[in-house]
Amino acid sequence: MSSLVKSELFKLRKDRIFWTLVIVLIVAAVSYPLLVFFVLKVQSVSVKELYASVALEGVNSYIVKFVPCILAGFFISSEYSIGTMKSIGASGNSRIRIYFAKLMVFSFGAVIISLTFPIVMAAVGTIFYGFNDMPGLDYIVQTVGLTILYALAFASIMALAAIILTDSGKTIGFLILFFSLFDTILYTLSQRFTLIETIYNYSAFRLFLDISKFNLGNGALLKLLLVPIITFIIFGLIGSFVFQRKEIQ
Repeated sequence: MSSLVKSELFKLRKDRIFWTLVIVLIVAAVSYPLLVFFVLKVQSVSVKELYASVALEGVNSYIVKFVPCILAGFFISSEYSIGTMKSIGASGNSRIRIYFAKLMVFSFGAVIISLTFPIVMAAVGTIFYGFNDMPGLDYIVQTVGLTILYALAFASIMALAAIILTDSGKTIGFLILFFSLFDTILYTLSQRFTLIETIYNYSAFRLFLDISKFNLGNGALLKLLLVPIITFIIFGLIGSFVFQRKEIQ
């Protein structure tokens, strides 16, 4: 298992798409405070608002759900078309180990993508505006931890789609449509059906919107912690089940 993980990590380090996405996010995170400071001439900005409202609640809510979709298409699905998946399947390792090694490394890449924008923006914001209304360390640790968990949850869904579709273009297109529409469809149905309302309220899609909130109660925080963990486990098991029975050509 460790050799499989090392192999996947090596591929991730060499993946140009992954590093392109990370660099683009770093440039975007740096550009926003520069724009506010030099172009808009705003000399005083709350770092708390910059981190919580702009980075987490605003931009990163889209980054976490959409940008790793591109990585899923190229890091997982493309390996079918170029024959890499067939070679890995014939390596003698069990398909469960192969799938979970790939899922673990892809999820690691998704976490890096999901943390890049808010962390870089907060760091650049403190450079220009000091520690003006800086959020507490406990809030930063909490939001970073929750972002990691929800990035893992969504990554498990993306990996499942990538394994099923086996084509980078189809995977990226499907996942972008899925994450664009599924939340809205589920919310609309929840307004009419009690069961779906319960499912929606306890789904990763709904709870993800709450990770930037301040002063969460113990009950709400526990729910925010458990739901993405359970989601990752469920979709990870489904993905391994599908991969075991999938014909690799």
